[in-house]
Amino acid sequence: MHVVILVTCANKKESLSIAEALVKDKAAACVNIIGKIESVFWWEGRIDHSREVLLAIKSQKLKLNRIIKIVRSLHSYKVPEIIAMPIAAGYKPYLDWINDSLR
Repeated sequence: MHVVILVTCANKKESLSIAEALVKDKAAACVNIIGKIESVFWWEGRIDHSREVLLAIKSQKLKLNRIIKIVRSLHSYKVPEIIAMPIAAGYKPYLDWINDSLR
């Protein structure tokens, strides 16, 4: 099963470090880095705001534990967002490319 994993990062430098590590390890076929997002969330009993960078990681579900390990080893947050969503359908040549990239 193919998945897209979302991870928010503190800054561009951190996002690049994580993205490159995931692709180099073949845990991810592709990582999109989406800059300048504004997050509003509960943290330690209050509403907090943060400017962050979002990673959209394309991979396979069977790689999720490896992705979590790599993200946690490089991430500055105590509790990083790591959310996997299944890809219900897609362009077959692209999905095949994901598979080929992860071998």
